[in-house]
Amino acid sequence: MLNKALSMELQAIHLYMQQHYHLDDLDFGELAANVKLISIDEMRHAESLSERITELGGEPTTDLAGPIAKGQGLKEIFSFDANEEEETIEAYTEWAKLCREYGDTISANLFEELIEDEQEHMNYFDNVDGHLKNLGDAYLARMAGTPADTGEPKGFVLK
Repeated sequence: MLNKALSMELQAIHLYMQQHYHLDDLDFGELAANVKLISIDEMRHAESLSERITELGGEPTTDLAGPIAKGQGLKEIFSFDANEEEETIEAYTEWAKLCREYGDTISANLFEELIEDEQEHMNYFDNVDGHLKNLGDAYLARMAGTPADTGEPKGFVLK
């Protein structure tokens, strides 16, 4: 279950970063920035899952759960992503339950923490999708030309 979740997170990272680049290229900076931040959340999820797998003596996978959807239209991205997050929440909910049944409360707690983040992601994607459906081009006009800045990056080199 943990490796399956890891492969789902890795797929989400790739998908959301590809969408981030696409949205940024279209000059929808605020949308691009938020999708990038969600991708970074997924990176944290992947790291947490990998650490738990390693703690249990397993080998974290590097495989993606499936192919990366490409070529989506701007108005398709957010409904697609909301659906992906909903499916992830359903899977993690079931896996948290199974972990509890098997007596692995640490993994169950991990899944429950991830579910909270995935719910936030789904809410954001649903919200944007709703704006696109209800307001259409007026919403896109408001988003066009917005900054894509997510703050100063932090990492090994940049601290």
